Amino acid sequence: MAVVMGGRNTEREVSLVTGNAVLRALETLGCEARGLDFDERFVDAIRETNPDVAFIAMHGPGGEDGTLQAVLEWLRVPYTGSDVRSSALAMDKHLTKKLLSAEGLPTPSWDTYDFTGGTLPLLPGSLNLPLVVKPRNEGSSAGVRMVRTHEEWSRAMIELSGQRSAVLAEELVEGREFSCGVLFERALPVIEIVPEGHEFYDYDAKYAPGGSRHEVPAKIASDLAHRLQILALSTHRLLGLRDYSRTDIMVTREGRPYILEINSLPGLTPTSLFPDECAAAGITFEALIDQLVRAALDRGRTLVDAH
Repeated sequence: MAVVMGGRNTEREVSLVTGNAVLRALETLGCEARGLDFDERFVDAIRETNPDVAFIAMHGPGGEDGTLQAVLEWLRVPYTGSDVRSSALAMDKHLTKKLLSAEGLPTPSWDTYDFTGGTLPLLPGSLNLPLVVKPRNEGSSAGVRMVRTHEEWSRAMIELSGQRSAVLAEELVEGREFSCGVLFERALPVIEIVPEGHEFYDYDAKYAPGGSRHEVPAKIASDLAHRLQILALSTHRLLGLRDYSRTDIMVTREGRPYILEINSLPGLTPTSLFPDECAAAGITFEALIDQLVRAALDRGRTLVDAH
């Protein structure tokens, strides 16, 4: 078995932590597994390894956007998680939000800004401040900025234009932040994210020890919990995702939920949300990894039978 991790993007370090956690779980399960970096040697390395399954522990561009999935399909190696099309769709925040909006699922108002033409937007146009500005095609809260003034907007545009080709800005929805995972068409217990010492759930709040507190199951009324689970499951199905996903949702003080984004490959680090939700559902980390591997193995057998 191969655990694919690393890559060449801003989420490399997070991916390595996820990958090593998966390797330890596979070792506990008695499986032989090898970690492979998704670099220029990857195709040769995976051919040499000839795994029954590739466990995708990648995050961000290259691993979460359909690229790695396409390579594995070309090599006829079954893999965990969603397929090429669904991965690419879920990674593109703009297309995801267009689908959500078309289906009548609640998401904050937004716009996209392309930097490839060289001109930077002086003002956010029709959107009202404050705003959350984020890369269009990245996860893990990498590059996210909170923009409350026009001066902060200009600063964010200058900074991000030197690092990314396109960004998405959405109107800030203030309230309580929740997340809900889906595992094999089953909505997991809702988790509340409470940042500690951070204005919002940014990269440091996500991955630094003590950066946030996770309340799971969330201390909310059962009807609200069920609504959030329905939204997570609806988003998962709308994008055609498989195996697992995690949807982040903000709930206003008035109790109105807004879908922020969906993660087609949730993090599996010691501070990640998805393993906490599984634990609350009585699923150990090792059992989670085992279920994901078995699903990929089943797809591999189907692939063999079809040929």
